[in-house]
Amino acid sequence: MVLVSAVREYISRMLQDISGMKVLILDSHTVSIVSVAYSQSELLQKEVFLVELVDSISKSRESMSHLKAVYFLAPTSENIQYLRRHLVAPRFGEYHLFFSNILKDTQIHILADSDEHEVVQQLQEFYADFVASDPYHFTLNVPSNHIYMLPAVVDHSNLQRFSDRVVDGIAAVFLALKRRPVIRYQRTSDIAKRIAQETAKLMYQQESGLFDFRRTEISPLLLVIDRRDDPVTPLLNQWTYQAMVHELIGIQDNKVDLRTIGKFPKDQQEVVLSSEQDGFFKKNMYENFGDIGMNIKQLVDEFQQISKSNQNIQTIEDMAKFVDNYPEYRKMHGNVSKHVALVTEMSKLVEERKLMLVSQTEQELACNGGQVAAFEAVTNLLNNESVSDIDRLRLVLLYALRYEKESPVQLMQLFNKLSSKSAKYKPGLVQFLLKQAGVDKRTGDLYGNRDFLNIARNMARGLKGVENVYTQHQPLLFQTMESITKGRLRDVDYPFVGNHFQQGRPQEVVIFIVGGTTYEESRSVALQNSMNTGIRFILGGSAILNSKRFLKDLEEAQRVARTSNAV
Repeated sequence: MVLVSAVREYISRMLQDISGMKVLILDSHTVSIVSVAYSQSELLQKEVFLVELVDSISKSRESMSHLKAVYFLAPTSENIQYLRRHLVAPRFGEYHLFFSNILKDTQIHILADSDEHEVVQQLQEFYADFVASDPYHFTLNVPSNHIYMLPAVVDHSNLQRFSDRVVDGIAAVFLALKRRPVIRYQRTSDIAKRIAQETAKLMYQQESGLFDFRRTEISPLLLVIDRRDDPVTPLLNQWTYQAMVHELIGIQDNKVDLRTIGKFPKDQQEVVLSSEQDGFFKKNMYENFGDIGMNIKQLVDEFQQISKSNQNIQTIEDMAKFVDNYPEYRKMHGNVSKHVALVTEMSKLVEERKLMLVSQTEQELACNGGQVAAFEAVTNLLNNESVSDIDRLRLVLLYALRYEKESPVQLMQLFNKLSSKSAKYKPGLVQFLLKQAGVDKRTGDLYGNRDFLNIARNMARGLKGVENVYTQHQPLLFQTMESITKGRLRDVDYPFVGNHFQQGRPQEVVIFIVGGTTYEESRSVALQNSMNTGIRFILGGSAILNSKRFLKDLEEAQRVARTSNAV
């Protein structure tokens, strides 16, 4: 429960010591942080009667002196200016200011000078500057996520902004965990190196006092890696519940907007998918699609039993019992209809887009050799009128990543076919991905064909057979975690920053993927943690990707690179 608990504790501390009616004022960033960790009913229990955004509350002049204002904001210069204006003409009885990260001295002076009416009761830093979507998985929701693919010369100021935001987010995670790590990074990635070095500078030089926690015998490890080392995982269709919902419908801050896929009753247009608030989801988030169908049927059967017993109201006692249990009954009804709606919609999409057929070839491309059979399978699917444009593009990208060196002629044939079949295809996108994340750019053994141990493991897996052809792929992250667990992560591939080295095997590891994580990877982390190897892994990234988001970032980076001609 580590990350979610840390954020919840910060929010509780903000709200519980301030008695009376409160208004909670957030910005576009902290609203995600709070909404993922705290439900609206929990905020009400803490006497929060109003939640407002800092920019919209600036437009109102109405006095509300009976309310106490609790601000929870990122320490940006824009937010400091909003606060300055609010303090000059205060509308609320008291002001309690909390910031999600480290404030600069100059910002504190500005706020102190603005508080002429002496309404500010407290000012504190609470380091919840990350969205804790699951207990061991966080995201920074960086808006211009494509920036990591561009060299510094193309867009220097935006790249600086991007890396500043990432460094701040990583720092907040370690401040919340009360740890200072040793730091390693992927050698082949400029952006991973830059972020690792800037993080080390912040933790060991600029703010060394803040990070001077009681030393643990073995320091935790922060490993900064680049999404482009494993471009395959975000391109694959998913078949486990959480990952599949994100791939086919989309999850944003643990919420699913169903309006994008059909007409639903008002209370079901946006549903929450949180392992903290939904027991069924917690139990089934990593299960595969086939099992989910069976488990939902069981859930529906249980609900029908309860509904039947509720219809059988004969005495006053029965009625009183029903009224007592009604909130729970309503909650269960909402939960059942939510999961039924999600699985029904996904089943429709699987059928419409022929995803079982497409996914079988994707998995073969990701996990097994056999270039001739792969070329034939991809060609057949490109010719299949039921296959959608995005699926055609993903198949060609996966083929190109696998066989860029082995079959350039066939690759050209696939490019041409893709151009003729898909009107939306942007020419050069496949080549751009190979430039970004081709075999010459990667550090890890993505296809398990460089390292003797991996080759042997793949052969063994092939001989044993895989229990499910749709979920045979394992992200590269799985190998990375295995290497860390066995003390085999090579210094030459993942160097240390500065002279802070690891003594022995770390017990806590934060792996940060610049460019974004996937739910398939967070599932790997959860499974790894459940094996009790003595190491606790936490996964974080600049965004949470599905194939649509990964391709959007790729297209945006290609567009920027073309206009600057520098990549």
